[in-house]
Amino acid sequence: MGCFFSKTRKAEKESQPEGEEERPKQYSWDQREKVDPKDYMFSGLKDETVGRLPGKVAGQQFLIQDCENCNIYIFDHSATVTIDDCTNCVIFLGPVKGSVFFRNCRDCKCALACQQFRVRDCRKLEVFLCCATQPIIESSTNIKFGCFQWYYPELAFQFKDAGLSIFNNTWSNIHDFTPVSGELNWSLLPEDAVIQDHVPLPTTEELKAVRLSTEASRSIVPVSRGQRQKNSDESCLVVLFAGDYTIANARKLIDELVGKGFFLVQTKEVSMKAEDAQRVFREKAPDFLPLLNKGPVIALEFNGDGAVEGCQLIVNEIFSGTKMFVSESKDAASGDVDSFYNFADIQMGI
Repeated sequence: MGCFFSKTRKAEKESQPEGEEERPKQYSWDQREKVDPKDYMFSGLKDETVGRLPGKVAGQQFLIQDCENCNIYIFDHSATVTIDDCTNCVIFLGPVKGSVFFRNCRDCKCALACQQFRVRDCRKLEVFLCCATQPIIESSTNIKFGCFQWYYPELAFQFKDAGLSIFNNTWSNIHDFTPVSGELNWSLLPEDAVIQDHVPLPTTEELKAVRLSTEASRSIVPVSRGQRQKNSDESCLVVLFAGDYTIANARKLIDELVGKGFFLVQTKEVSMKAEDAQRVFREKAPDFLPLLNKGPVIALEFNGDGAVEGCQLIVNEIFSGTKMFVSESKDAASGDVDSFYNFADIQMGI
C-alpha cells in the first residue's frame, strides 16, 4: 500500500522551478529569539549595585553566584533562581514560578516571592518571604524569616505571570531537615522589623525609576503574623467566594480590620469541593455550594479580642451585597479556622 502523501510531495517537487533550491523547513523553535545566558546571570561581582527592570527577565531562569558586598534587584518574574556562594549581599527577587535555592551563602539579606524556597549550607541569612509551599532549610544556621512586604506597579501582574497567589504565603512554617537537639537553626524576625533597614531600596538612577514602596498598607502580599504567638484566644474565619471583586474585597476587609486593631494571622486561596464545604461550613454549606464552581475561595484569619463581632460588623456594613462566610461565634470560630486550614494545607501538600 502506497504512502498517502507520496504523490502530493512528488507533485510539489516537480512544480518547483528548475535551478531553484528547495527552501529549508521553518520550525517554531527556529523562530524563537535566541537567549543569551549572560543576560540572566550575575557572577563574580564585588561592591556593585545591579538589577533587571520589569520585562527584562520575562520568565527565564536566573543565576546569581560568587558575588560579594553587592545589592541585587530583579524586578521581574522568573522561572527559577539559584544563588550560590554569595557573601554580604542584599537581594530582591520578583515572583519566581518555581524554586529559589540558596547554597553556601552567608550574611545576606533578601526579599523574595516564590513557589518553593530552599536553603542549604548557609549561615546568617535574613529573608522577607512569600512562599506558596513550606520553606526548607538544610545544614544551615541563624536563618531569620519575615513576611514579604513590597510594592511596585508591575508586581501584581508578575505574580499572575508566575502563577502565584498573593494569598498563599507560608513564610513562617519552616521545615528544618537537619535539626540539632537543643538548638534552633532558624527564627522569626521581630514583628516591628522595618524591611528597608534590612533590604534597602536601590540607589542607582536606572533602578530608582521603578516606583517602589515597602509600606505594609501598600504591599501586594498581605502582611500576616504567621506562626507568631497569637495576642488573643479569639480568632475569626472569613471566606470570600470567587467573583469580579474578590481580591479587592479581601484587601478592603484586611485594611478595615487591621485599622481597627485586629491582626491578620494567615491567608489562603484554594479551590473547594462540595465535601470540603460540608466539613468547613457545616449547616451553612448549602448556601455556598453554588458559589464554589465560580473559582477558588479566599480565606482570612483575624485575631484579637472581639474579632468575631468585629468581622461581622464590617462585613454587614461594607459588604452587605457580597456573600461571605463569617464565623458565627467565638466558640465556633476556633473550629472554623482549624477545619478550613487543615483542609487547605492537605490539598496544597503542606
